[in-house]
Amino acid sequence: MSLKDFISDYSPKANVWDEMCAEGKLRTQYQQFFDSLTQVSSNDFLAKDELAKKLFMSQGVTFTVYSDGEGIEKIFPFDIIPRIITATEWALIESGIKQRIKALNIFLRDIYHNQFILKDGIVPAALIYSCPGFLREMVNVDVPFDIYTHISGIDLIRDSDGSYYVLEDNLRTPSGVSYMLENRNMTYRIYPGLLPKNNVRSVKDYPDLLLKNMLNLSNVQKSKPTVVVLTPGLFNSAYFEHSTLARLMGVDLVEGKDLVVDNAKVYMKTTAGLKQVDVIYRRVDDEYLDPLIFNPSSILGVSGIYYAYRKGNVAIVNAPGNGVADDKSIYPYVAHMIRYYLNEEPILKTVPTYSLDNPEHFAFVFENIHKMVIKKTNESGGYGMLMGSAVGESEIASYKIEVEKNPRQFIAQPIISLSSVPCFINGKLQPRHVDLRPFALYGPEGIELVPGGLTRVALREGSLVVNSSQGGGSKDTWVLS
Repeated sequence: MSLKDFISDYSPKANVWDEMCAEGKLRTQYQQFFDSLTQVSSNDFLAKDELAKKLFMSQGVTFTVYSDGEGIEKIFPFDIIPRIITATEWALIESGIKQRIKALNIFLRDIYHNQFILKDGIVPAALIYSCPGFLREMVNVDVPFDIYTHISGIDLIRDSDGSYYVLEDNLRTPSGVSYMLENRNMTYRIYPGLLPKNNVRSVKDYPDLLLKNMLNLSNVQKSKPTVVVLTPGLFNSAYFEHSTLARLMGVDLVEGKDLVVDNAKVYMKTTAGLKQVDVIYRRVDDEYLDPLIFNPSSILGVSGIYYAYRKGNVAIVNAPGNGVADDKSIYPYVAHMIRYYLNEEPILKTVPTYSLDNPEHFAFVFENIHKMVIKKTNESGGYGMLMGSAVGESEIASYKIEVEKNPRQFIAQPIISLSSVPCFINGKLQPRHVDLRPFALYGPEGIELVPGGLTRVALREGSLVVNSSQGGGSKDTWVLS
């Protein structure tokens, strides 16, 4: 089969924005990509697909699934056809995310200090105080450079008209950046020479940018402050990412048992004795960070680390307490935050969101349940979610009972038909739904985004769930210069 036949057999979904095709023709960015592959046959694509699987297997690019009770590692599914974003589209995404991160960071500083946004009635105080992610221990704690959101992953989707919407904000310990980097490495292997030919912007600077920001956060006058990555350990689902980032930044990967606090300072145990730690990129959730303050049964964190943080003797990335800003019940208020703090109109759209502790919203959602998706406000990974169009009446009825027990924990949104991209599946190009998670780094010098992000793919036909734990995969994301 020739490449031309390969493309002509592709059938975009009706009433869905297709990233590759418009009105039966290839969009310019994809035309350029396929023009670079005129000598490649369908058999060549099969060979490239097989090579990618073998490389991911040999390099141990994995994630862990706990939902089936086995807790087993699986190879991260990778699709060999890149998702391509034009320079114009990226400029919109970049400006919109920077605006959003700036407002959310100010919100966190305000919530933990003066609370002007509550006093002015923009955000209900009861909503904040009932949020599990709001840490009273962070009230009046000054964080270095007033930066809470050092690393953010903002999930974007496109509706049928091509408009970008923010689906959710991830401001605690966002994951996925290692897969973005590995996807790019894979592209270099299977398409040698193709990236410069297509003027694709690089993502390899991410570890250097992250390390630079963390070094600049240190409160200690040293030629090179000590930075570590704190992981929950080998059995954490994102351990591959923790170890990858530590290696790429050239810093130590530590667990809670490797650190000790003495005289309100954090030290790392080494063969040469104790070494003071200045900055911690923690991948341990707030609840488990310090057993003296939060969960006393935690063996993942470090006793006394919170006190050392309050004293300014160690910087923690991201700041504790960020969960109050990415709670899904707070999401509908982010547009108001942008207007309130920045006096600007939001650049990126948000999805209409219904709080199920509001009786009117509750009634409306269940009257229109087959057009709705219901989510738990503090769940991630696609867990605890009901897609109204994909379940039967009995499942809806039992889920409704669950919601009625604690409606504050649930929000609902209309189902948006995510945009589709071409994926190489069973030897041919097939459309599959995707989202996009760009990563923003906020340091003392400002907010920076690496040009791209993690494109997650719903590999099951017709599915809108892109999470790897729910049968999703990913692909390389090209931003053209």
